[in-house]
Amino acid sequence: MTVTGRIANFGSNHLPRLSRWIGHTHVRLYRRFGGRRFTRWLGRPAFLLTVPGRKTGEPRSVMLILIRRGDDLVVCGSNGGNVATPQWYRNLMAAKRATVAVGGDSWEVTAREVEGAEREECWELLCAGYRDFPTYQALSERPFPIAVLERA
Repeated sequence: MTVTGRIANFGSNHLPRLSRWIGHTHVRLYRRFGGRRFTRWLGRPAFLLTVPGRKTGEPRSVMLILIRRGDDLVVCGSNGGNVATPQWYRNLMAAKRATVAVGGDSWEVTAREVEGAEREECWELLCAGYRDFPTYQALSERPFPIAVLERA
């Protein structure tokens, strides 16, 4: 288990307001610098995902770890190992579409949740790209949903 994974899990479960503030601040800084700075999270590449909210339809943005599978991106609704699936993931599955920004480039994507062998393949990619995912999973009782984002 990683120390950073344990800290993120603690923050997600016991300090949710602080965790959200950190996430919102990262989004604001990424946007302020046009995707040229604040492109990493704990040393790993990150990207901006913007999804319409389920109830309001208003755009909601979050920074996520950048995991590529060919031309697609793979995302995991880990929420730092929190007991609840993150709102951004629930919004993504409701909308089935989003916008991603990687550095200065942005494009529309469609989203689909993966299962079975494809899910296992994606989980391996996620764990190889970000070493805290296995820690989050070990500290959580729920299976994390995984989605593939394909260029629209």
